[in-house]
Amino acid sequence: MTNVELNAKIKLASRDFFEYCHLTASDFYKYNRKYLIELADELQNFLTSDDDVLIVNEPPRHGKSRTAGKFVEWTLGNNPTKKIMTGSYNETLSTVFSKSVRNAIQEQKADESIAVFSDVFKDVTIKHGDGAMNLWSLEGQYNNYLATSPTGTATGFGADIIIIDDLIKNAEEANNAMVLEKHWEWFTNTMLSRLETGGKIIIIMTRWHSNDLAGKAVKELPQMGFKLKHISMKAYDKETDSMLCEEVLSKEEYFRRSKTMGADIASANYQQEPIDIKGRLYQKFSTYETRSEYIKIWNYTDTADTGKDYLCSIVFGETKEHLAEVLDVIYTKAPMEETEAAHAEQIKNNKVNHVRIESNSGGRGFSRNSERLAKERGYRGAYYDPFHQSANKNSRILSNSALVENNVLFPSNWKILWPEFYEAMTTYQREGKNKNDDAPDTVTGIVETLAEDNKVSFIKY
Repeated sequence: MTNVELNAKIKLASRDFFEYCHLTASDFYKYNRKYLIELADELQNFLTSDDDVLIVNEPPRHGKSRTAGKFVEWTLGNNPTKKIMTGSYNETLSTVFSKSVRNAIQEQKADESIAVFSDVFKDVTIKHGDGAMNLWSLEGQYNNYLATSPTGTATGFGADIIIIDDLIKNAEEANNAMVLEKHWEWFTNTMLSRLETGGKIIIIMTRWHSNDLAGKAVKELPQMGFKLKHISMKAYDKETDSMLCEEVLSKEEYFRRSKTMGADIASANYQQEPIDIKGRLYQKFSTYETRSEYIKIWNYTDTADTGKDYLCSIVFGETKEHLAEVLDVIYTKAPMEETEAAHAEQIKNNKVNHVRIESNSGGRGFSRNSERLAKERGYRGAYYDPFHQSANKNSRILSNSALVENNVLFPSNWKILWPEFYEAMTTYQREGKNKNDDAPDTVTGIVETLAEDNKVSFIKY
């Protein structure tokens, strides 16, 4: 490459992000890798768009973290006053990310034919004596960059751009509802509180779970007033029978890895299909549009064992075919003094005939108080039947899942009627750590109740 050609490319690289990537790392950022051009263009356009949040889901080893680092370099080169904060799943990874960006800015030119950051942005350098691994500044500025993690700190740092890069370490974390919730709490309570007015958020990650940070952001951030754009790149396109980039991951290697790691993990890693979709206990739910005629109205209630548990109370009608149509649901963490009154009102309003309440952990006292309150409200038509549940909860839920799928019918709009209950049922995992099991436990009680009451194996599999 001649000096004239190099100078022309350097000028172009300062204005075009992909050209900067190509100039400084041409072995990876090739013109035939169209997905990298698309990703680079989306990141550059995001800076001046009216979008607040950009979410990028991309397969592993396709350059998402590398491109995020390059983007930090290019952004600071164009505007050294910007303050950027990045977050990764632990301090080690966040440090690696930070050092990579810092070292690129500090890199000394060794070959006249190879361009480096300082060729493109000559006046931008790391401030002398202020180049710590996770917190550093550019010359003439103060605290341009902070790298952190859910276990790190962000105190005292305000960011114009927040970049979250791959928070989930592996499939075990992806299946741990408590870990996913902690990620969301860290993002909303810590990272968002550091965002300056008019700031931008970029979330770049492999899609693991419906409730991973990307999934929660897609659902929750628009409701909080953020304008969001979502880009999803799959490694393999089934319709065209082609790979996102054959050079990075060949079709042969993709199918080999898919067989080795299992369908659910492969779908998450390479196809951006959350692992919990394939790992869900319930693969389908039956619904109804209009209510049937009932031979009996039931209530099954599981009271909250601890402050973290939900009270789940379900009223259902038993059809002449001995199917259960769910009519009303209380699913709440409210204290006992509130739920007893709400339960009594539920029994009265639905004219329940038979109330079954698990008597474990205060359930018997709950039953007495609900019955008393129902009578005080003028309803005496319910037979209260507290009982001790001795069977293992997890075993009951798993062994009765097919019965639930085929014999419990929910209203067609149950997602709108009871959103928390709906989410608890539709995201419950066959394996892994579920945050709560109160909803599946109570629905399992429905099929057990009908089977026991009818003393026959009537339920459809």
